[in-house]
Amino acid sequence: MRNSTRELFNAYLSRQATLNGISSAAVQFAVEPTISQKLEDRIREDSGFLQQINIVEVPEMKGQKLGLDVSSPIASRTDTNVDERTPTDPTDLGPQDYECSETDFDTFVTYQKLDMWAKFPDFQTRLRNAVTKQQARDRIMIGFNGTSIAATSNLVANPKLQDVNIGWLQEMRTHAPERVLDAPKIGDQAGSDYKNIDAAVMDATNNLIADWFADDTDLVAIVGRNLVSDKYVALANDHNAPTEKVALDTIITNKQIGGKKAIMVPFFPANAAMITKLSNLSIYHQEGTRRRHIKEEPEKRRIVDYQSVREDYVVEDFSAACLIENISVPDGADGWT
Repeated sequence: MRNSTRELFNAYLSRQATLNGISSAAVQFAVEPTISQKLEDRIREDSGFLQQINIVEVPEMKGQKLGLDVSSPIASRTDTNVDERTPTDPTDLGPQDYECSETDFDTFVTYQKLDMWAKFPDFQTRLRNAVTKQQARDRIMIGFNGTSIAATSNLVANPKLQDVNIGWLQEMRTHAPERVLDAPKIGDQAGSDYKNIDAAVMDATNNLIADWFADDTDLVAIVGRNLVSDKYVALANDHNAPTEKVALDTIITNKQIGGKKAIMVPFFPANAAMITKLSNLSIYHQEGTRRRHIKEEPEKRRIVDYQSVREDYVVEDFSAACLIENISVPDGADGWT
C-alpha cells in the first residue's frame, strides 16, 4: 500500500485500540461491550429487515428463550369462594431453549482497494462498512437458509451458508413440524391443493397458527420471488422518504396474500412463504463473545479483519408462525389470484 494509505490505516488501527482499551488492535482482542453494541447497531442499520426483528444480547451461551411478546390470552374469571385466582405469565413459551454458537465473520480488503479508498475523507467509515454490511446480509442468509452447524463450513457446497448455523425455517421444521405445510400444489390444474397462493396462506393461517394469533394484525407473509409477479412489487424510490431504512432490503408488495401484507426479503427461499410477526423472529448474541483481530497479510497484499461472535437464530413462539415450502406453481403463473 502507499505511504499515505499506510498512515490512514495505522490511524484506523490506533482508533480501534483506543476504543477497546488495548495497546494494539493487531492482536486478537475481546471487543469492549459498548463498542460491541455499537457494532451491532451498525449492522442493524445496514438492513431494513434486521431493523424490524429482534437483535438481543443475552448473558449466557445457553438459556430459555426470552419471550419478547405475549404468547397467550390472560383474561379469566375465578369464583373466589371456591378457588384462588391464578395469574398467567403472558410471555411463557414453555421449555424452549436457545444455544448460541460461534460464527466467524472474516473479511479482507486488498492493498489496491485501500489505496483507492484513501482519497476519500471517510476512509475509516468505508473500512468499517465493508465488514458491517456483509455481516447484515449473511445474518439474513443464515436465518432463512441455515440447516446445520458444521465444525468447518463449506461455502462451495453450501453457497447460502446452510451449514453455518440453524436458521428460523429449520427451527420450524425441527421443533414445530405440525406448523409446516410441505409441497402444496398451486393452480387450476387437476390435483392442485389450492387455486392460488392466497388460498394457501389463508388456510395455513387458520389451521397452523394458534387461534389467538390468527387474527393478529401484525402477521405478515414473507414470500419467495417465484410467488410474486413483478407488477405487484413497489420499491421506495425516494431516498429522502422516512420509510427508506425500512425498505432498504425489504420489498413491500402492493398486494396482500391471504389477507396478510406480503413482503420479500433477500435470500428467502423462492418457492416458500412464512406467516408470522416480524417481532417473532430474533437473533441472540452472547454478551462478551465478540472477538476481533485486524491482521496485515503482505504476502497476499491485503489486510484481514477476523471477527467472531456467539449467536443463535430464534423463533420466539412457534404457535405464532407457520411455514409453507416447496410450493409448486405451474409454468407461466405467479400463484396470485
